[in-house]
Amino acid sequence: MIPTGEATIGPFFPPRYMDEGANDLTMFDGRKAKGEAIEIHGRVLQEDGAALENLVVEVWQADAGGIFRHPADPRHAQADPGFFGWGRAATDQQGIYRFKTVRPGAPEGRQPHINFMLMFSGLMRILKTTMFFEDGNDPVLLAVPHSRRSLLIAKGNYEFNIRLRGEGETPFFDD
Repeated sequence: MIPTGEATIGPFFPPRYMDEGANDLTMFDGRKAKGEAIEIHGRVLQEDGAALENLVVEVWQADAGGIFRHPADPRHAQADPGFFGWGRAATDQQGIYRFKTVRPGAPEGRQPHINFMLMFSGLMRILKTTMFFEDGNDPVLLAVPHSRRSLLIAKGNYEFNIRLRGEGETPFFDD
C-alpha cells in the first residue's frame, strides 16, 4: 500500500522550508536593528537524547526597546524600523539551530524574553515555549514550578537547549 495524506502524520517539511537568512533578525528592509547583537543557539532533543533534524524553529520577540512589531502592542508604531522581530531556522543533523538577533528589551510588565514555536513531522501539535535571560518575576516564568524554571533560562552564551520529553523536558505552553 502507498501512504496517503489520510494515512500519514504531517506536516511535511521539504529540506528547504525557509528563505536564506530567515534566521537573521539583525536586519530588516535594508536597515540594521538597534541594540546588542547576539546569537542564540541550542539543540532540540528527543526523550532518549537523539537529535531532531529538520525541525522548524520559529522565534518572535520584542526589539531592544521592548516593543513588539505587532498591532497588539500599543507602542508598535514606535518599533525599531530595522527589526522585524520574527525568524525561522531548521535544525541540522545534530539538532542544532541558530539565530542572529538583538537582545530584547523588557516589554511592559515582563522580563526580556524570546518566544519559540516548534514544528516537526510527527508532532501532533505545535509546541511553544519561552527563553528568558535570567530568573525573576516574569508572570509566565512564575507560572512554572520553581524546580523547572531553570529549563527556560538561557545559559551563559545564549544557549537554549530544548528537550521534547522525559527527564529535563522543556516546559511548553498553550495559547
